[in-house]
Amino acid sequence: MVSKRVSLLLVAAALTATMLLGVIATQAEAALRHIDGTVLSKNGADRTFKMTTQGGTVRIKVTSSTKFQRLSGFGALRKGLRIEVEAKSTANGLVAIQVETRQGGGADENGGGGGGADDGANHA
Repeated sequence: MVSKRVSLLLVAAALTATMLLGVIATQAEAALRHIDGTVLSKNGADRTFKMTTQGGTVRIKVTSSTKFQRLSGFGALRKGLRIEVEAKSTANGLVAIQVETRQGGGADENGGGGGGADDGANHA
């Protein structure tokens, strides 16, 4: 009988821990946002930029840990550039985790057309 109670307590503790970890993971994932849009302006002094999206305008902060793909960094952002951003919601607003140019027929970071680039054999 004692063994059965111990087993039930262990199962209950394991279920509680699993649910708690699920809640924590869900909250962390909910804080990340994927944003597609066009650069509207950039402020070099505070390392932020504004971009227009289908939902309006958002302001995003860039930090030293922000990753840039197909862009040489914050300096490559310019008005009119179409980008994709993975951003984390913080108490002070959105902070960019990753910024990259949008794939497709838009301009690349050098101002040229996007045609002819090959992203690899498995790219659809």
